[in-house]
Amino acid sequence: MSSLSSGPVLPAIFDGVKLAAVAAVLYVIVRCLNLTSPTAPPDLTHQDTDLSRYLLKTCPLLTKEYIPPLLWGKSGHLQTLLYGQMGRVSTPTPRGHRKLLPMLDGAVVTFDLFEPLGDHSTGDDITMVICPGICNHSEQNYIRTFVDYSQRQGYRCAVLNHLGALPDLELTAPRMFTIGCTWEFASMVSSIRRLYPQTLLVGVGFSLGGNIVCKYMGENPSNQERVLCCVSVCQGYNALRAQETFLQWDQGRRLYNFLLAGRLKKLILSHRNSLLGRVTDSDLNRLCAATSLMQIDDSVIRKFHGYSSLKEYYETESCVQYMHNVSVPLLLVNSSDDPLVHQSLLNIPQTLAEKSPSVLFVLTRHGGHLGFFEGDVLFPEPLTWMDKVIVEYTDAILKPAAFT
Repeated sequence: MSSLSSGPVLPAIFDGVKLAAVAAVLYVIVRCLNLTSPTAPPDLTHQDTDLSRYLLKTCPLLTKEYIPPLLWGKSGHLQTLLYGQMGRVSTPTPRGHRKLLPMLDGAVVTFDLFEPLGDHSTGDDITMVICPGICNHSEQNYIRTFVDYSQRQGYRCAVLNHLGALPDLELTAPRMFTIGCTWEFASMVSSIRRLYPQTLLVGVGFSLGGNIVCKYMGENPSNQERVLCCVSVCQGYNALRAQETFLQWDQGRRLYNFLLAGRLKKLILSHRNSLLGRVTDSDLNRLCAATSLMQIDDSVIRKFHGYSSLKEYYETESCVQYMHNVSVPLLLVNSSDDPLVHQSLLNIPQTLAEKSPSVLFVLTRHGGHLGFFEGDVLFPEPLTWMDKVIVEYTDAILKPAAFT
């Protein structure tokens, strides 16, 4: 009797286990993709000024919801990974020409120059001077997408190729780019000023490039001459604090740190023969064993400019020491779900925006690190929210009403 009565019970138990397993998988998917997170307009921090009121009225992207692709766009990790692997979808190929600028120490700076594809709506001559992220250059997909869009809106674009980042260009001096050395960016800006004496400049920096652009603008008041405005996207502001958070495992930052370190290590080793005048065999051995950006900075990078310690290197090359000197309109953009930028670092732009009448801090709920993809359900659009908001902000600043 007992064996006969237990027959239907086992299938019921198995069905229950299946349902529980399916429910668990769905729960993990919903949590990992952050599907329950609502979309919202960006959080804005600014003083109540004529300029800020004008910008909020004329830049709708700053006040309306940013809507990422429904199925995956609310995950900062997927936004970041898609940017890291693909850059963008349906990437255009803007046509430009490369400029080479010799430096006093023997290094050769290169940047790519892209002329506008039409007149700007104001009739002004404007050049965007663009500084990419770590290990990046003008051929990255996200840079090409932004350049193409800006050209079509009437902007000339000059894109710095970080020293040592181009795969087909050998170093001519024993140093590469660092997190905050502005020599190469300054050289490019000076060249643009010579080539186009009447042009207005817009500084644009992505990630590490945002640190360099903001630091350059704040180093000397003369650097802001004929600068219309400045835009920084997804930077960390304080290198010392940022690298400390990169050693933490929450949000997977330690894993991202390992992956970025591997990429930087590979780039440095590709130039090992050119760096031997500044880097010893012992330094290279430590580099090969490094698993974090901090270890690479300590064993090799800080020595390019003779810093005696890692602390001195990070403190000297962080824009947080200089940003308060920037008087031109400054747009600082970050995402709350950026897995590379710890939430504690966002107090820096927020505090600056509260104290400075020219600073607007924009914090989106979603977007990841340099992702900001838009779309309906699954497939992202070729142009991102980030691309559009930079141009929209710059267009608004160009109009005379912004200063009345």
